[in-house]
Amino acid sequence: MEDMRHAAGGTPVPLTRVEQVMQAVRERIATRALAAGARVPSIRSMSEQMGVSKSTVVEAYERLVAEGALASRRGSGFFVAGHGAALARGQIGLAGTPGPKIDREIDPLWLTRQSLETDARALRPGCGWLPADWLPQDAVRRALRAIARDPRAQLTDYATPLGLPALRQQLAWRLGQHGIEAAPAQIMLTDGGSQALDLLCRFLLEPGDTVVVDDPCYFNFQALLRVHRVQVVSVPYTPTGPDLAAFERVLKAHRPRLYVTNSAIHNPTGATLAPAVAHRLLKLAEEHDLLIVEDDIFADFETDPAPRLAAFDGLARVVAIGSFSKTMTAAARCGYIAARADWVEPLVDLKLAVSFGNGELAADLVQRLLVDGTYRRYLDGLRAQLADAMGETLRRLTSAGLTAWTRPQAGMLLWAQLPGGLDAAQVAREALADGVVLAPGNVFSVARNAASFLRFNVSQCNRPKVYETLQRAMERAATPA
Repeated sequence: MEDMRHAAGGTPVPLTRVEQVMQAVRERIATRALAAGARVPSIRSMSEQMGVSKSTVVEAYERLVAEGALASRRGSGFFVAGHGAALARGQIGLAGTPGPKIDREIDPLWLTRQSLETDARALRPGCGWLPADWLPQDAVRRALRAIARDPRAQLTDYATPLGLPALRQQLAWRLGQHGIEAAPAQIMLTDGGSQALDLLCRFLLEPGDTVVVDDPCYFNFQALLRVHRVQVVSVPYTPTGPDLAAFERVLKAHRPRLYVTNSAIHNPTGATLAPAVAHRLLKLAEEHDLLIVEDDIFADFETDPAPRLAAFDGLARVVAIGSFSKTMTAAARCGYIAARADWVEPLVDLKLAVSFGNGELAADLVQRLLVDGTYRRYLDGLRAQLADAMGETLRRLTSAGLTAWTRPQAGMLLWAQLPGGLDAAQVAREALADGVVLAPGNVFSVARNAASFLRFNVSQCNRPKVYETLQRAMERAATPA
């Protein structure tokens, strides 16, 4: 029997006793040693066979019932469910979800699904998050244990409408380090950065409005904006920020309501906004009555802080959003919106209407890690680790014939061009067949002018297989069908 499973990132982890019992039952079903409708061994019998406690067998059987492999009959025991009742084991990825279709159109949600649904042992240089073993998992566990022991911790009730006051106070101080003056009363907690942007779209936009984004831009900006049925136009991005001449033309031609961007560590390029570009951009926004959402989700990767539009603007027409999903944990969703004071109350009402608030447990977890020094010390090591990974990834990609668009000052994202006009989408399909998830450029481009680019996450590029597979995928993509 296989006695190991794979956690996120492919790390081997021993099976628990419960999982061992479940695996044994699954194997008997798969080999037809237990046919559909057959009674499985009694709890006492299975306990003796596996050398585990009866409670372990009970939990294993109950989990198999929950996934549809077994059925429970009161007073009779457990029986094998009909084989059509549950997905066959071979149709399920290790994460327990149906495997993604690789032949669908490559679009923003294609990349999201490949990154989240592919077999847990797959390599993901195209995803947008750190490997699990780079994140502060031990610190998160300690904080969760501390919360569980704290009689003051709120584990069962709804959070206050704005969110945990102590965390909002801490966020106000942290925003101040970037020159953004926001009182705690101007900060509303959300369930991650995506909810923050969704709420702002609901608040600021009507169907048919026009929104401008960078080209390339974070692919989920496009997906979310389409959900809100707005028109999306794009402006070419440069290593110092958006192309200002093109930006002005778009403002005059389309009169957009909103601009959504990253200032610090731009996604996908890794570029940094220059102060002169930021000032001119805000001047154009004022002239054309443009609102701006500044997504600052990668802020904590920075070594030297970049300019913030929200700092120059004073939160007059710029809204700052962020979260801790990329740097602390994506499992406890905790983000925020920092906005002008007169927008906060209607934003709170909107949040209550669509989600009835956010979880205080996640906010409490983030707050504890921020204030006890754990997070600060972790970030010091993480930044150095990312700098090393950036240098190594640049070297390996250059050797493979790719060209970096710019060398990022910090963070984990690298935008690189394939040689010889290769189609990144085809290269990504070829790599996916070998268990490597790449991020083709046009997923990030509204204008579809990044066909030869790939976005790489340097923290996910530390396996030789990444480069070996990339090389093979490039060779196959270059070969005429």
